[in-house]
Amino acid sequence: MYMKKEEKKETKTYSTEDWMYLGGSVVVSFILGMLTFAFFKKKKSLKADDLLKSIKKEFLKEGPIDGSWIELSKVPWKKFAYETDVYYGGISRYEESKLVQYEFIVDAYTGSLIDLYRV
Repeated sequence: MYMKKEEKKETKTYSTEDWMYLGGSVVVSFILGMLTFAFFKKKKSLKADDLLKSIKKEFLKEGPIDGSWIELSKVPWKKFAYETDVYYGGISRYEESKLVQYEFIVDAYTGSLIDLYRV
């Protein structure tokens, strides 16, 4: 008859030193992950020129633009409880044969148009 041999599986046991290396690796990886997250979470502002292009694109939907400008330096801005840095800019165009100027305030971090008014 056919007899089955018992197979003995070898199990590896890990030493205390192995567990210490594993634990140290986990702790170092966690710390590096936290530092990386903190670095990338920091507020990063958008380029003023890109924001101006975006606003000009919206104005061009309604007609041609004669000129445009934007300040390249961010300015602190606060309204009620909302605080952020903003860029100021402007656009001019002809409407009914008259030169009309608009000024705007745009959020430097989100690119949201905060205010737009006719001068």
